[in-house]
Amino acid sequence: MQKANDLGRSSTVLEQDSTLIAVIEMSLSSWLVAGIVPGLDRHPLKKLGADEDALIQLLHRWREEATKFGHAITRIAVAFEAGRDGFWLARWLRARGVEAFVIHATSVAVPREHRRAKTDRLDTEHLKRALLGRLRGEPNHCQMAAIPSLDEEDARRPNRERENLVSQQTSIVNRMKACLARLGIRKFKPTLRQSKQLETLRTPEGGTSAAQHCRGDAPGHGPPSPRQGADQGDRGGSITAFAGFRERCERDGQIAGADYWRWSRNSGHARA
Repeated sequence: MQKANDLGRSSTVLEQDSTLIAVIEMSLSSWLVAGIVPGLDRHPLKKLGADEDALIQLLHRWREEATKFGHAITRIAVAFEAGRDGFWLARWLRARGVEAFVIHATSVAVPREHRRAKTDRLDTEHLKRALLGRLRGEPNHCQMAAIPSLDEEDARRPNRERENLVSQQTSIVNRMKACLARLGIRKFKPTLRQSKQLETLRTPEGGTSAAQHCRGDAPGHGPPSPRQGADQGDRGGSITAFAGFRERCERDGQIAGADYWRWSRNSGHARA
């Protein structure tokens, strides 16, 4: 029994003589568009700049070519893989009468040989087969992503911001704990409120400040170069980085829709 909102198969009958099918292999600066045009024996392939206006002009030109061969196009279906560009192009195409789909990349079947050729042209062939199977109504041929509206995408931002903060906190805390363990400090928990006293930590041997031994241990920061001053070098320290990070989260917690640190204390996610 087919589900009411089954993104894995099409509920519209495919009439291939009146349907223009196109897939897009997208990159940062260019789009490779492959099409199946009724009436043409060949499958056209066109490389465009990352320009939506050029894309819609290409689709209209292919529709005119199909009309010359006696095939009146009543449906245009375009698909591309989900990726960095998100869903804006799908919304833009749908607003102009084009049936747009976003395919989950992991649902497209590809050869599993150890050494297989991988080019944009071959990728478009895989996408065409996946889209054709979906339009024919074949179950589990490929999976389509639900295309959200712009407001729905904005509504997801708080959760994404919180996940980003959690990831940053975990990364910095792990680096700090590794640095402190190297100095013989094991019982200190950086995520507790007492972490405001980080600068007062002393090593068991010599009683020196732990902060000066942890410089350069923050994620994405290396040891200071000889040209850097003392202040620049200190900015790369794990302890200083964590303190600044926590202050920023407390100050900008409303970006994530709630006070992240209050959430972390209540839910126990901040426990080391």
